[in-house]
Amino acid sequence: MTVTTTRPASLIRRRREPLWRELLGIRLRQLRHESGETLGETAERAGVSPQYLSEMERGVKDPSSEMIAAVAGALGVTLLDLTVGVAEELGGGGSVQESQAMVSALAELSPLPRGAVVYAWPSARAA
Repeated sequence: MTVTTTRPASLIRRRREPLWRELLGIRLRQLRHESGETLGETAERAGVSPQYLSEMERGVKDPSSEMIAAVAGALGVTLLDLTVGVAEELGGGGSVQESQAMVSALAELSPLPRGAVVYAWPSARAA
């Protein structure tokens, strides 16, 4: 008898650049865990459902800048600090490839987060 298993597409694909929403979700979850809060507590203070916050943290939602700001505020960080933190993850160490990845990621952002990154990271102005 042969057992066939299927692998999720994400495991089959070659390595790819992380998406903005994925890194944002990782950072939000990290901040929430650092503050010792439950998903429900943070969601309630942000004015979003726990399900929506969970989807943001897992990187499956592409939230609006308003939602990002609400969750950032509930976690006690500014939108700028959150955005710069995610941008640093995207940018890494400043190599040409990392800078290109950053510019590509900027193209995916809505205007408010993009403006914050461009303000904080001058070389992103070329985007």
